[in-house]
Amino acid sequence: MTDTTPTELVRYRVDGHVALLTLANPPANGYSYAMMRQLDEAVLRARFDDGVQVLVLRGAGEKFFCAGADIEMLESLSQRSKYAFCLHANETLLRLEHTPKLVIAALGGHCVGGGLEIALAADLRVARRGSGLCGLPEVGLGVLPGTGGTQRLARMLGKSKAIELMATAELFDYEKAHQLGLVNRVLDATDDDAFLEAVLEYARGFCTPDRAAFAVGHIKRAVQSGTDLPLEAGLALERELQARLFASKDAREGIGAFTEKRTAAFEGH
Repeated sequence: MTDTTPTELVRYRVDGHVALLTLANPPANGYSYAMMRQLDEAVLRARFDDGVQVLVLRGAGEKFFCAGADIEMLESLSQRSKYAFCLHANETLLRLEHTPKLVIAALGGHCVGGGLEIALAADLRVARRGSGLCGLPEVGLGVLPGTGGTQRLARMLGKSKAIELMATAELFDYEKAHQLGLVNRVLDATDDDAFLEAVLEYARGFCTPDRAAFAVGHIKRAVQSGTDLPLEAGLALERELQARLFASKDAREGIGAFTEKRTAAFEGH
């Protein structure tokens, strides 16, 4: 495992084909404009690294994935700056969502408010059992989930359930999050280190040589970019992505391995 020089608020390191992005603002890993700038830079860094095939996003420590926006920072901003802050956060999470590489959120500790909004922009969410609660309780502050929560939660759970969860400010454990469909897997782990290793092992399952990571990224693009389009436009996007895959070395390898009755060895392009 190789480490790069940590940044102040978002640490970045690469483990094989997996880029690990760690939100690091103790005690609750609350995000500010500075953190979002660094997260944006880290996402771009992983996007342009041909060796990175999967991104894993986590929070530092065992108590919080992220507790949302730094309230003291928000109080210090003008009304105009608050709007610009929300706009930039939206743009950062859209970049995360549309990066053509799989993004996994590793939820250890509480994941509330803007923290859950960040996690909702990931493609998959894996949580550590019994480590914390999640939910969107912003109504208790007299505001709404303003970093994509109203939109992504409704698209994931449907309008009625999303409104109920946000309007009641309900906080719930990861078992219920799994039942609702917000979390893909709930893992048992003795501590944060064991949980991280389990998540990294899960992430490696989407990487070469065993998995066609190039195709995984295109599946993500087809779903993330296509599901909000009219069906005909979504199908057109799917066809274009499929054409790129048919022309790829991995497709030739996969189809060849199938016909030759051998195990494919993918290279990610």
